[in-house]
Amino acid sequence: MVRIISGDEQLQNLFAGLLENTFYTEVGLADPGVIDYLTRLLLRFTRSEAIFKLRDPEGKRLEEVAGMLMEAEQSADRPRREIHRHIGDFTLFWTGVYPEGLKSLRGFDRRDSLLDYREQGKRSYYIASTYEQEPYRDEAPVLRRLSDLYDLCIDALSKVRREWEENPS
Repeated sequence: MVRIISGDEQLQNLFAGLLENTFYTEVGLADPGVIDYLTRLLLRFTRSEAIFKLRDPEGKRLEEVAGMLMEAEQSADRPRREIHRHIGDFTLFWTGVYPEGLKSLRGFDRRDSLLDYREQGKRSYYIASTYEQEPYRDEAPVLRRLSDLYDLCIDALSKVRREWEENPS
């Protein structure tokens, strides 16, 4: 029997292979938990609604980290941990995969103009990692490593993007 692989599975396999190769051979880090997390992040963020999933109380899409931080501090509806995890994902995605997008995301007329996405991403992953009780127990150590390895992950994601652009399948 032949098994047909869906588009999402093919994309997941592509991202996983690129990340494994980059981390093992170019970065020199073998961390399956981080690689799996980043694979899922890239797969999730192929859809713009996942990148901009956070909404304010009026239902308006939050497109700036400053607004996400305010929501994390004020929200009673959504767990603070989830908002900080998303901020880490959001900043890592933009700084690692699409750094050219930072110019418009952090433009002079935006609240994010004074934010350092790198520092905020590291901080947000760290905050999210402090939630160690169930159901977050398994993911907390990975989020802590993402905070610690944030700059390395930026470099790895940048290399992964170059690889998929240079060698489209």
